[in-house]
Amino acid sequence: MSQHRKLFITPTLATVIGSFVFVTAAAILVILSATSSTVVRQLGGEIVDIGMESAEIAFIEQLHAITSTAEYTKVSVESLELPLDDPDLLITYLYGTLAPMEHVSFMVLVDPDGEGVDVDRGDAEGSLLAGEVDLKNDIPALVPLVEKAATQDDAFWSDALYMPSREHTYFVFTQPLSAEKEHVGSLLIGMSLDRVSEVTWHISTDDIMVFLMKEGSHEIIAHPELHQSFDSLSAESPLVHVRHVSDAFLRDFEQMQKLENSSFDISEDLDLHVGFDQNGEKRFVIVEEKNENLRGLPVRIGVHFPAQFLDQPLHQLITAAVAGLVLLLLSLLGAIMLAKRIAQPMRRASNAANEVAKLNLGAVNALPTSVIRELDDLSKGFNAMVGGLTAFNRYVPKTLVQKLLSEGRAEAPPEEREVAVLFTDIAGFTSASEGMSATETAAFVNHHLSLLGAEITKQDGTIDKYIGDSVMAFWGAPERLDNPAEPAARAALGMAAAIRADNEKRRSNGLLPVRIRIGLHLGPLVVGDIGAPERVNYTVIGDTVNAASRLESLGKEIDDTAEVVILASQEITDKLSGDIAMQPIGPQIVKGKSEPLEVVRLLG
Repeated sequence: MSQHRKLFITPTLATVIGSFVFVTAAAILVILSATSSTVVRQLGGEIVDIGMESAEIAFIEQLHAITSTAEYTKVSVESLELPLDDPDLLITYLYGTLAPMEHVSFMVLVDPDGEGVDVDRGDAEGSLLAGEVDLKNDIPALVPLVEKAATQDDAFWSDALYMPSREHTYFVFTQPLSAEKEHVGSLLIGMSLDRVSEVTWHISTDDIMVFLMKEGSHEIIAHPELHQSFDSLSAESPLVHVRHVSDAFLRDFEQMQKLENSSFDISEDLDLHVGFDQNGEKRFVIVEEKNENLRGLPVRIGVHFPAQFLDQPLHQLITAAVAGLVLLLLSLLGAIMLAKRIAQPMRRASNAANEVAKLNLGAVNALPTSVIRELDDLSKGFNAMVGGLTAFNRYVPKTLVQKLLSEGRAEAPPEEREVAVLFTDIAGFTSASEGMSATETAAFVNHHLSLLGAEITKQDGTIDKYIGDSVMAFWGAPERLDNPAEPAARAALGMAAAIRADNEKRRSNGLLPVRIRIGLHLGPLVVGDIGAPERVNYTVIGDTVNAASRLESLGKEIDDTAEVVILASQEITDKLSGDIAMQPIGPQIVKGKSEPLEVVRLLG
């Protein structure tokens, strides 16, 4: 889609939300105005069905995060992108997956023998605890699940599982993992009754109480007040029976009268019960007979609410219609305000993301917090990401990453290129730093390397590494250059000018000048990602690197008193323009080369 045909978020959200509100509210007003109380009662039954579906959707959303994580992990292991023999990597992976799933208590990733790592949410809110684990010794209650996973390919939910070491009951989702058609381990994701009850707390209201009941029994799995009964959990009684919950009304569920669903046109797969609370007020209880949409989790959703939600007909349809119109207008206004409230942080995030994509982290402002949980999580996650990238950017050459991204590459397989290599070193650094403290030495080296690095960056070079007080850089990779020798030589001359200017300041402050040697060579090299899979460097290897280093060392023999000595091979100077002054040195034997190199001194 072309850019001018794309939609803006604020008017789009306002239009969509406003349209939904308008259509829904208008439809309800028409129905209320055109039907009798009998039809209203039937409509109440439909509302109950929708409410139950909404509660189911809210709960399924939480389960979807678990099943999606498990499926993603399975695919990552199958594709060998997630090696199971690296505990540190696995812990980092589990940290990242567990952190946003507040309804999950722990995640365990183990091999077929039950050995691996686990990350636990911990007691303090927001804290994550991690370490290596041996299920047979540490969490034996999970061993049967691992053994079952070894015999099948499909993921499954456990029954209510009481874990003595935690003195609590959990439901565990187990995902068998395989690589190259062999079972290699299991991912176990546990939800405690406490965490599941938090979900019901979030979707319950003052009038509507949502709870979860085990299939085929009257045991309660989740309830906003279930935490008051956790002390009664044990291996023999992993769940709380409805007779023992703190909800005084629900406690009498087994004695409640069951009603015919046809009384309120309620779906046949729901059980409708009626009872009275401690204040004598009539309430309805609706419980699913069975839920097929929870991926094998043995629970069914239930709610109880005031009977007036279904019993009370509308007494003044005209008043209701007027009130409905007012509410409709307010809802439309609220939809517009909500759309703006949602769009504003998303626009901020979009603009900030564009800056991050350019690695322009200095221009990224922290995203503010939000009262909307998902947007607040987005802000926190984005700010943490920028902070991590800022720290990471100190250790990875920004220019290199930008060049790779500009070429559309995320990795650089080794290849042969003609590359110009530059080496620098401070002459007599050891003696010059003898009188310095460690802090002073670090400050001196950092200042020196900053001067040289700026000249390399100015000539679009790639800094390969800092070796103490030395710098190694190259031109011709990752981007291809027709003449990499020219910018390399310009960078060396720029370094000479920068060192001389800095030495003037040092002399004025009573300090000795700094003397450096620079070596330049051009030739074929292997360039790309070099290293182990878990730690690679974008670097160059080959004889050209050694020759450049030897030319730098040769500077002490050519002129050991000059502030700057720049020695280049003839391979470099043959490709330079005529405005660079040179002094031929002649053929020189350098260590590691059987044939002499024609050496030229660059003057500048």
